[in-house]
Amino acid sequence: MTHAERLARLRLIRTPHVGPVSWHQLMQRFGSGEAALAALPDLVLRGGAGKARVAPADVAEREVDRVASLGARHVFYDEDDYSRLLGEVEGAPPVLVVRGDAAMLRRPCVAIVGARNASAVACRFARQLAADLAARDVTVVSGLARGVDTAAHVGALGGATVGVIASGIDIAFPPENAALQEKLASDQLLVAEQPPGAEPLARHFPSRNRIIAGLAHGTVVIEAAPRSGSLITARRAGDYGREVMAVPGSPLDPRAQGCNMLIREGATLIQTVDDVLEAVGPIDARMVREPTPRFVAALPQTDASDGARRALVDLLGPTPVAVDELVRQSGQAASAVQLVLLELELAGRVERHAGARVSLV
Repeated sequence: MTHAERLARLRLIRTPHVGPVSWHQLMQRFGSGEAALAALPDLVLRGGAGKARVAPADVAEREVDRVASLGARHVFYDEDDYSRLLGEVEGAPPVLVVRGDAAMLRRPCVAIVGARNASAVACRFARQLAADLAARDVTVVSGLARGVDTAAHVGALGGATVGVIASGIDIAFPPENAALQEKLASDQLLVAEQPPGAEPLARHFPSRNRIIAGLAHGTVVIEAAPRSGSLITARRAGDYGREVMAVPGSPLDPRAQGCNMLIREGATLIQTVDDVLEAVGPIDARMVREPTPRFVAALPQTDASDGARRALVDLLGPTPVAVDELVRQSGQAASAVQLVLLELELAGRVERHAGARVSLV
């Protein structure tokens, strides 16, 4: 890939209103980042907005230089160092900033997540489980948060562990994990979707959680409240067809309610490392499957009519609705619906949600 194409792809994902789904659709339709950038102003105009605010080239250049100065690098979705498992999921990040040994992602991976305010027993269990998995040549993936995440990373330091953060690659959060984050970046692998300098905002954590779930063959939850981020990760793992596992806890402990609920809903009950290995099945590295091609409606090369746009906008509202439902009710081809939604998203009029749903902004 040429330097100019890498910059164009980076500018595209850093442009306002271009998310992972729309980025992939633009690449599918135009074939390259440079061609997609050239077409962006016209698409935004047809979506009902004014001038497109494309990320400037010098901003992308500065990001590339900053990433290199940190000893990190950009990995695009179609490059060898990009995780095959993550590449299978809907809305996979177009580009990741990584620091460390990306070869760890080619090995079998299991995510361990849980409560930030975890009990001492939960942290001890997470640390031991991670150590046992690492001893079996399994890469442990977690989010470098307080509590269970920290314990999992520490337990796996003798093997392989991957930290996925919600900030830029140069921002340590929580601050007390700065030394651990640096150790992972130096000796293991650190992964970020956000550009350098980005603070860990609340909206970044669900995106971080989807990466954790996407990188792993299965996700183990150790202590989680019913509305916690750990359960978001578990739900995403289930959506991706990955194994969801949970460690049971006392019904008297609020921190165990989320895990007990997952088990009641069908998650695999975990007590030992053998339970994890049995749940995810044979995870010989040679058996990691090739990415499964997902059906994606090809965007039409001709523009949608004004009437088709109006009909689709009339079906949208502030409540998220499945794209499949829009296709059924509009009577339009799936490719035409996807094109109109792409134009509306680029114009800032539509927001995408998990589960292939959209809503008006």
